[in-house]
Amino acid sequence: MRYLGIDYGTKKIGIAVSDQDGKIAFPRTVIAADREALSAIVELIKKEEVEKVILGESRGLQGEDNPVQEDIQQFKKDLGDLAGLPVEYEREFFTSALAARQFAPEENSRKQNPAHDNLDASAAALILQSYLDRAQGV
Repeated sequence: MRYLGIDYGTKKIGIAVSDQDGKIAFPRTVIAADREALSAIVELIKKEEVEKVILGESRGLQGEDNPVQEDIQQFKKDLGDLAGLPVEYEREFFTSALAARQFAPEENSRKQNPAHDNLDASAAALILQSYLDRAQGV
């Protein structure tokens, strides 16, 4: 089963896909968070023959919704309706910061290294890999 992972942001949306067996997540692309975003993701879902979408859930350390979570909830509903596939949440903590450290480990935040093109896609891969590992009991 192939999965698609999403790191939703108000400016950019990171996309990752799994291998066909649903064991390993790979950064795929970053798309602009604009009016065409949903249709671009649905097109990618069809092209990659995705069967389930995993969307990063943005909550604080105490479990409270982050400000962007309301947008994520609407995005989840809209994507599920358009794609006709299940869309599940995976809790995410600091995935963008962790992704930034993959490219520049000496830097302490994403803001110090915002230019890397695949940063959001790498964050999506971390979200998706977390889901895949949990599903496999790793």
